[in-house]
Amino acid sequence: MNTTKLRDKDLEWADYALISAMSIQRKSATDVIARCREANVKTIAGGPLFTTDYEDFVDVVDHLVLNEAEATLPRFLKDLEAGHAEKMYTSDEYVNLQKTPLPLWELVDMKKYASMNLQYSRGCPFDCEFCDISVLFGRRVRTKTRDQVLAELDSLYSRKYRGDVFFVDDNFIGNRSKLKNDILPAIIAWNEAKGRPFSFQTEATIDLSDDEELIQLMVRAGFSSVFIGIETTNEDSLSECNKLQNKNRDLLACVSKIHKLGLRVMAGFILGFDNDPPSIFERTSAFIQNSGIASAMIGLLNAPRHTKLYQRLAKEGRLLGEETGDHMDLAINFIPAMDYDTLIQGYKAVVRRIYSPPAYYQRLKKFLREFKPLQIKAPRLRISSLKISYLQALPRSVLLLGIIGKERLHYWNLIFWTLFRRPRLVPLAVTLAIHGFHFRRFSESYL
Repeated sequence: MNTTKLRDKDLEWADYALISAMSIQRKSATDVIARCREANVKTIAGGPLFTTDYEDFVDVVDHLVLNEAEATLPRFLKDLEAGHAEKMYTSDEYVNLQKTPLPLWELVDMKKYASMNLQYSRGCPFDCEFCDISVLFGRRVRTKTRDQVLAELDSLYSRKYRGDVFFVDDNFIGNRSKLKNDILPAIIAWNEAKGRPFSFQTEATIDLSDDEELIQLMVRAGFSSVFIGIETTNEDSLSECNKLQNKNRDLLACVSKIHKLGLRVMAGFILGFDNDPPSIFERTSAFIQNSGIASAMIGLLNAPRHTKLYQRLAKEGRLLGEETGDHMDLAINFIPAMDYDTLIQGYKAVVRRIYSPPAYYQRLKKFLREFKPLQIKAPRLRISSLKISYLQALPRSVLLLGIIGKERLHYWNLIFWTLFRRPRLVPLAVTLAIHGFHFRRFSESYL
């Protein structure tokens, strides 16, 4: 349902419908369950939404297969085959990822996706108050083997996929030693032997900036960008949410270092902590501008069920309901310390400012000025060596941004500046200009 619509004939064909969802997909999942019940198709539900909120679905779903599938799905399938499948399957076990099977990529139409996914690890050693990763996957980092990672890359490659692969680990660098001594050297060798068919993205914590060797290995392996939870520039708010790995450091310098070593930083920010001062909106906007972070995701603080934040707010009598999972719908599921209207208006002001054409294109220049990607020896420029996606995107960007768009003067200024100052980065500049157009339209539709 990410790329196609659910049709009635799909339900007529099916014996069971398997549904997985995150909190932001609650309404869609609820609608699907209702359609299945109407069509007399039994439902099997699992994944983050159902694992944390199973009480809300126990009366409408036929079977709940919760927690990590490696532990619960085999038991369900065995009982199903024997004809006595139970209502709910749960497990307190954090599974051994070395038992995780290869994805069945033949079930996916890869042409409909911008990237493929690969998971190397689960769990995060940190324990941020608002985060449910430690609730779902624990704080001990569990990893796949080098052979498993290479087998998954081989599987994608053998199916003719070429392009971006997202390592969807919540904290890719949770086990640095294994990455540096085993996994990344293996990916480097594999990617070079195959002619670098993939580029990689992932998520990590800001302390990645402390390990220059690790960053260099990631870049050599083909990593182009990393998403980092910066959350806030306010030290008291970092203490409040137990984001201790972000404290007592120059966050701007950390971002700059990662850029200069060849990784593009995408980042998440949160507004609405109890300790946020009235100046937090201006400080957040200024930080984003000065950091050169083009892709900045800004959300209002919410409390997912079962997190320490949820438990604290419940004790304080401040909970208002469940989170929607939508970071831009202006909903907060608790009573904030700051005046609500002040918080909402400040949030809107930050989003409008950072994605306005003048601010966004200024930020792109800041990033492109200091970004130093890996120099790869390659033949002189040939059509075959360019990403087809860039060739397809360029004329569209020229039309939408350079001719029709209200940002056309900023767009051409960026393109010519990059062409003369950083010519190798023109494709990246075009891509990020398109991203900005998307961010702006998306945020305007909300605000």
